[in-house]
Amino acid sequence: MTIPDPTNPSALLSALIRCPSVTPEEGGALAALEAMLRPLGFAVERPVFSEPDTPNVENLFARRGETGPHLVFAGHTDVVPPGAAEDWREGPFSGAIRDGFVWGRGAVDMKGGIACFLAALGRMAAAGELPATGRISLLITGDEEGPAINGTVKLLDWARNRGERFDACIVGEPTNPAALGDMIKIGRRGSLSGHVHVDGVQGHAAYPHLAANPIPLLLALGQSLIDPPLDAGNARFDPSNLEIVSVDTGNPSLNVIPARARLSFNVRFNDEWSGTTLKAEIERRLTAAAGAMPMREGAQAPHWRVEWKAPVSDVFLTTDDALARTLSEAVEAVTGRRPALSTSGGTSDARFIKNHCPVAEFGLVGQTMHKVDERASVADLEQLTEIYRRFVSGWFAARG
Repeated sequence: MTIPDPTNPSALLSALIRCPSVTPEEGGALAALEAMLRPLGFAVERPVFSEPDTPNVENLFARRGETGPHLVFAGHTDVVPPGAAEDWREGPFSGAIRDGFVWGRGAVDMKGGIACFLAALGRMAAAGELPATGRISLLITGDEEGPAINGTVKLLDWARNRGERFDACIVGEPTNPAALGDMIKIGRRGSLSGHVHVDGVQGHAAYPHLAANPIPLLLALGQSLIDPPLDAGNARFDPSNLEIVSVDTGNPSLNVIPARARLSFNVRFNDEWSGTTLKAEIERRLTAAAGAMPMREGAQAPHWRVEWKAPVSDVFLTTDDALARTLSEAVEAVTGRRPALSTSGGTSDARFIKNHCPVAEFGLVGQTMHKVDERASVADLEQLTEIYRRFVSGWFAARG
């Protein structure tokens, strides 16, 4: 491929968008990234990981430098499906640069962050600013938007088994809600999912004494999950929230009492809980609600059980003040905004990286991610490139 100007984030992003890397397809994105990295002195490897009943996924690890402090940039080149191409103003994989934006799937989530980090390194190389001692690595997966089985977790283990140790990581996910400089993520709430099953006895709706309707018990169990709230939050995290996301009986008939009913739920929990203590609280609530459920005289009692879905994503909070401070100072110097240090939102691959080193997240504005006409502002790409450049220089300078 023709390598774009290594200092131009818009050109780099356009080239990456033109690679249709919908999970789990590599789509040429990692090959393009490798071609961009090698001229900057990076050694690049592209391990492929496998797991039964899941697609193989290609990943990328690149490193520059052999000794000294080790800074990692993490992200993903895989993207969600674009939907109907005709719904897009520009083709979803066109990478068109028009009207002050770079257009296409992945522009914001998160090929844009990758392009800006590359351009920052390109500008530092051109100015002779890359650290003489120290290591810079990129940890890029093709499985973040998918099941996250053959991606970052295995790539981190693969790197550790090869002797790699990381001192800090920045993830280039789109963290800003409205404007560049709004927010740095320094932690994430955990995520726990499950199903509550209630088994009854099917019967005719006109003869309920011959059946055991699972629905009233299911409704009582569901109410116990959401009332009272799990907690009120704290200075570090928003309140935990449990959302019932599905209720189903599989019953198409209006005169049949169903044999079974199920509700599904997801909890985003803060550090008031662990996965273990939260499961115990949910089971306590369900047991209490089932015990308090009044039964119709002569009716059979339905049976309930909870099924936990693996894996549980742990809550975490980054306590490396130097990492957050250096990144905040770079953001404020470029944008004039002092970013909020937040733990809000969903999960990201930072939940895996935190087991290996302190991690913070900062990237583009997320308003168009996963949408038709996803696009990144050229002006924001320029500013994010300069933020990363200042951050990399400041991080290494602080470590001597």
